[in-house]
Amino acid sequence: MALATDHVFARTGLVLNPHYKSMGNLFGSEYWTYSLPRKVGSEERATSLTEKRLPLGVVEAKAVGLIEDFFGTTSDDFLAQVKLRAETLANRADYEEIVERKNLTRAADELKRPLEAYRAREMEQMKFNFYGFDPSYHVARYNFVHRIPHSRTPRHLAKHRFPVSRINPG
Repeated sequence: MALATDHVFARTGLVLNPHYKSMGNLFGSEYWTYSLPRKVGSEERATSLTEKRLPLGVVEAKAVGLIEDFFGTTSDDFLAQVKLRAETLANRADYEEIVERKNLTRAADELKRPLEAYRAREMEQMKFNFYGFDPSYHVARYNFVHRIPHSRTPRHLAKHRFPVSRINPG
């Protein structure tokens, strides 16, 4: 849901996982197919972030546009700086113009493709996670709820364990 905000900030040292795939190959929801490409600048970059399933440090997250900035070495320091930035934004002389530009952009987007269409597509894709033949989502959800840690490094991160010669012999 952070993608639905105007500004995303992170604390220094944070690691982000901007995908749902590791949760049993879950497609994802919360209008991310609308929000993520706008946040990171393109459909291609959004697809890359969600399909590669790699964690991002704050430096890389800022470079790709996932977050606006990172700061703070402690939770208290981070919270104080976020409050200061929020107050600064709220007190800007052009605040009303910023809001109006956002409203115009959202209205134009709605004319191109209604937000409900994004939701409907996401929910259709997620039906496969919930009711399809692959039980991996249900296993991942159970493990998450019951705080069962991963028993191995995910295959997409441990590519060195699966050399090409073992996958395609000859």
